[in-house]
Amino acid sequence: MEEIKKEPITVLFILLNILIFLVVDFTGGSENTAHMIECGAAYPPLILENEEIYRLFTCMFLHFGIYHIANNMLVLFVLGQRLEPVVGKIKFILIYLLGGLGGNIFSFIMEMKSADYAVSAGASGAVFAVMGAMLYVVTVSYTHLRAHETLANL
Repeated sequence: MEEIKKEPITVLFILLNILIFLVVDFTGGSENTAHMIECGAAYPPLILENEEIYRLFTCMFLHFGIYHIANNMLVLFVLGQRLEPVVGKIKFILIYLLGGLGGNIFSFIMEMKSADYAVSAGASGAVFAVMGAMLYVVTVSYTHLRAHETLANL
């Protein structure tokens, strides 16, 4: 209950991902590729030919199987509970959503260049954005701390 008060957005994203996973799994299977496409997984030919751009967003809330979602949500939980209080709710939402969208756009561009198309889904881009933001915060904090120590020793 304490996490909900301290990191409400992290908890919200985790619950949203789990809820969507359960709906997808019970309505046709999260490991059924055709069903995942029906639910909004990314697939470059559909995005390009049918102009289904929304797939670049919806696919970040879909996961292929229990291990996929479990790994992503575990990392999101661990990193989110540390990052969200530092950057705040709005920045955390932006990091997660824009990072996920950016990762999906990058993946789409790379698939278009190689013409090697795959159905993709998952929060990995968003989770890696959270990880990158966490590394940034730690690096900046460490740099400031070292600068403060240097000034104190003068």
